[in-house]
Amino acid sequence: MSLKIKKILILFILFLIPNVVFGNESLKSIGKFKDWETFTMTENENKVCFAQSIPILQAPKKTEREARLFVTFRSVDKIQDEVSVTAGYVFNDKNKVTAKSGKTVLIFSTVQENFAWFKENKTEKKLIKVLKKGSRLMVAGYNIQGSQTIDHYSLLGFRKAYSAAKKSCS
Repeated sequence: MSLKIKKILILFILFLIPNVVFGNESLKSIGKFKDWETFTMTENENKVCFAQSIPILQAPKKTEREARLFVTFRSVDKIQDEVSVTAGYVFNDKNKVTAKSGKTVLIFSTVQENFAWFKENKTEKKLIKVLKKGSRLMVAGYNIQGSQTIDHYSLLGFRKAYSAAKKSCS
């Protein structure tokens, strides 16, 4: 498992298990910005900052999932604008995971188990611009059985949450 996946899985676990979140003194909320929240945490003595959101709408409705959208900064690793998503299940490898806002559609280039992200930083920067301007982002993915899910993320508060995360790891 790659180091990037391990880091993403740690973030995911922190949000799935409330006892871990509240028991982890290194995880600190910087602020809540409408539908987004910004956090900092210490990972291997290095500061990690991220903005995250949960879907405001999920389809199908009858399936409960722990979906999240993250934008992460790691100053020590010189990582900025790292966009990742989880739908709360293991993605299948036959279908693409996509993000759509308005007319812009981007395909996540890397999918590993529960997470998807972009290899190219220029694609992440393009999505960040879309997130700053848009009002909603739809992320579509497919589980191992081939069923599609669509998570709708509100972008209200994204700009402030993003700025707070970036500033915290400057």
